[in-house]
Amino acid sequence: MKAMILAAGLGTRLLPYTRTRPKPLFTIGNRPILDILIERLRKGGFSGVIINSHHLSELIADFVEKQQYEIPVCLRHEPQILGTGGAVKNVEDLWDRDPLLIVNGDIFTDIDFKSVYDFHLTRDAWVTMVLHDRPAYNNVWVDDQDDQDDQGWVVGFGETPPQGLSLLAYTGVQVLSREILDFIPKDSAVSIIDVYRNLIDRGHAIGTQVVSGHYWHDIGTPAGYEQAAAEAAARKTLTALDTDTGGGTLAWKILEGDGSDRSWHRISAGGHSVILAKHGISPEARVCEADAFVAIGRHLEAKGIAVPHIHHFDRPAGIVVMEDLGDCHFQEVVVGEKDRGKRISLYKPVIDTLVAMAVRGVEDFDTTWTYQTPHYDRHVIREKECDYFLREFVVGFRGLNTIPEGLEADFDLLSKRGLCPEYTGFVHRDFQSRNLLVHRGTCHVIDFQGGRLGPLPYDLAALLIDPYVSLGPEIEDALLSYYLERLARYRSVDPEAFRYAYRYCAVNRNLQALGAFAFLSRAKGKPRFEAYIPSALNSLKFNLRRIEPEACPNLKKLVDSL
Repeated sequence: MKAMILAAGLGTRLLPYTRTRPKPLFTIGNRPILDILIERLRKGGFSGVIINSHHLSELIADFVEKQQYEIPVCLRHEPQILGTGGAVKNVEDLWDRDPLLIVNGDIFTDIDFKSVYDFHLTRDAWVTMVLHDRPAYNNVWVDDQDDQDDQGWVVGFGETPPQGLSLLAYTGVQVLSREILDFIPKDSAVSIIDVYRNLIDRGHAIGTQVVSGHYWHDIGTPAGYEQAAAEAAARKTLTALDTDTGGGTLAWKILEGDGSDRSWHRISAGGHSVILAKHGISPEARVCEADAFVAIGRHLEAKGIAVPHIHHFDRPAGIVVMEDLGDCHFQEVVVGEKDRGKRISLYKPVIDTLVAMAVRGVEDFDTTWTYQTPHYDRHVIREKECDYFLREFVVGFRGLNTIPEGLEADFDLLSKRGLCPEYTGFVHRDFQSRNLLVHRGTCHVIDFQGGRLGPLPYDLAALLIDPYVSLGPEIEDALLSYYLERLARYRSVDPEAFRYAYRYCAVNRNLQALGAFAFLSRAKGKPRFEAYIPSALNSLKFNLRRIEPEACPNLKKLVDSL
């Protein structure tokens, strides 16, 4: 009982990712799909596996050689791609008299290969195609009206079958008897579907086995690959939480993100749920957003900071599975509270967390974890805040094409005074009420992937001038004083020097927020962010008045005109 894995494709649907990695070596749960298929075949009782190869075949050969599988695995290289039919003919010498199971090398499924093989042996057909109902892929015409086992026979291919026929999809799994070889031309590139059309025209039967209740993913596209990896990661995590939940049906709910391009999902089974983030397929050679998210998140958790626990990371697929902390943002809690004293009380434990994160987070922090810059520095202030504000808000959103002179000097001043070398620590860089989740009475920090080393006043400013909340100067000042008291427990503090840097950090944060709100509403098609622009603009005007009267005159004039 042998099997063949079709692995010679160019992977064009997965470009550019397949330029350096063949599709069968894409990983699911950090294991190449080729390895998963071979091990499933071995466990199913198959005595040997044949693999055809073409694109980056040396990488496939090197991988197989290193695995030392318990069953023979034979590679057959195709100097020129022969197609799915030609590939089968090309291994004719490796067949014995028994049928051969054929599996596409780009599917992730739990279809029982041994059951499929055994079913074929009961049928009077040279071919058994395993089919299922997948509307996006359905193009196989099946006549099942007179078949006693309700499995049917293939009578054609196409999107619109004649009346009375079922329309199903090919799973990429089939069993072929040796007689089929007589109908495949030798040394020719040919599709197996064209061979089947010829057989049908000659009156030969193409059998089917229709399956359901299984999982199946085509990993030949970025979306298909990501979804396959996501399901595997979710099942692995939920099974680890409770062995009775991971193997059943998974309930998926898409969650609305804020400004991120990542997609968020709540996945449930039984009484458990997890949050899964898709960051996109990761580049091989450099640190990406998913890398930073996982490394920084695990670092902060180890330092005792309340962050979601990360259960699983599939790096190649960019999949992260983490603890489900619910949907209650700190914004919702504090906006609903109008009493000044109670508002301050709500913020104090958040500031305790912020101080602890800033001080403990810098301990043993590895700057190679960062995917943007290792430090919040003058370059970041200038490019990601000042220029961002000018490009996205002033020009892009407000449509002001004539830029006042003198802004270069003002921006240079902001990039100098927005730093505070004597108060450096771990900086989240987006520490605001939407990035705090309240779970069981505790605020948990999320979206920390942009973390790096930088001035402590910046995160505090992001929290206290948060446009989502609009605390006002009186509460802001009270909480600033509270922060200084808590920070003084860890290191000596000059309150005046800290407040001086804080005022400039607040201006820089305002610029960043306005640039982000403009970009998200205009370029990303998320108009809900426009609602916060007036608050952010008023805050910028207020904070510009708090710095020295002679500082940033041109920026002040520009902002006052908006």
